[in-house]
Amino acid sequence: MKKAYLVLSDGSCFEGQRFGYETDSTGELVFTTGMVGYLETLTDPSYFGQIVLQTFPLIGNYGVIPDDFESAHPWVRGYVVREFCDSPSNFRAAGSIDAFLKDKRIPGICGVDTRQITRRIREYGVMNAVITADPNAVSFDELQRYRVSDAVIRTTCRSRYVCEPVDQAAHRVALIDYGAKANIIRELTRRGCRVEVFPADTAAEEILASEPDGVMLSNGPGDPADNVYQIEQIRRLLGKKPLFGICLGHQLTAIAAGASTMKLKYGHRGANQPVKRLSDGRVFISSQNHGYAVDSGTINKTIAAESYLNANDGTNEGLDYPSLNAFTVQFHPEACSGPKDTSFLFDRFTEMMRRNA
Repeated sequence: MKKAYLVLSDGSCFEGQRFGYETDSTGELVFTTGMVGYLETLTDPSYFGQIVLQTFPLIGNYGVIPDDFESAHPWVRGYVVREFCDSPSNFRAAGSIDAFLKDKRIPGICGVDTRQITRRIREYGVMNAVITADPNAVSFDELQRYRVSDAVIRTTCRSRYVCEPVDQAAHRVALIDYGAKANIIRELTRRGCRVEVFPADTAAEEILASEPDGVMLSNGPGDPADNVYQIEQIRRLLGKKPLFGICLGHQLTAIAAGASTMKLKYGHRGANQPVKRLSDGRVFISSQNHGYAVDSGTINKTIAAESYLNANDGTNEGLDYPSLNAFTVQFHPEACSGPKDTSFLFDRFTEMMRRNA
């Protein structure tokens, strides 16, 4: 294999070998700790604009399985692994991770010390990086200027579409797609919801005109504060219908209700994040993928009440809005991949719609 280099904006350089598509690529370097779920990671729109490093040392052993994708194609800018498996063994596999990345024009680098790189990010924080064939040609001024931008508009659907449940629909849900994972829709349709998906730039009035029983705000990429228009539409939706937000949807709702968000040092990405429910102290293991969090000190407690906290660092993981018939969580109850501990939150949402009917 040809040599490749991962160059970080702090000047550190790691030599490895190319796999996937042969091209140079710049992105925000982040790590994820999942032992499985690399397909869901690659196709999760929340990773838009980022180079993703897998801390688990062997990636690709069960191949590429299109039925497990979270969207139609990958959104990452690059992929960093210790070792990849080019001979997958799984009856569902439709090819190798190397061939998949080549086909999708995503560059990868393997043979690097992913533990050392992860420790560097944990110590100094998330930083930009480039996968390149020539480290001497890297412009550090350009590398440091790189920023993930227009993330939601680039990843949202282009037009409205409907996903029907297997049986007769019990509820009509309007899902606003900020870069939605497919399993959110699956969890809703599994519970008898007819899901109409709206692009992120849809006006609140158009969403309400579709006469939904409830509104679902999806996950998505980028800095939540960039989405000024989307935040204003959520303000217009709050209190009108039962509302449930996940990840970016959680952050945007918090901003719409007067709170602020902050960028975390290195984010929460993986399938083993513990969250504590404040009502009874119970801890759940959750799947997470976010680099920003709601600043607990800015929450308007006359409107919102904290419902979950991260058991590792104490950051906010959930908010309830009792007077507005809404609740949101930072983690992923649809958990693809990850534990199913918090899937009951979809039941809570359907029960809210039933009571509001």
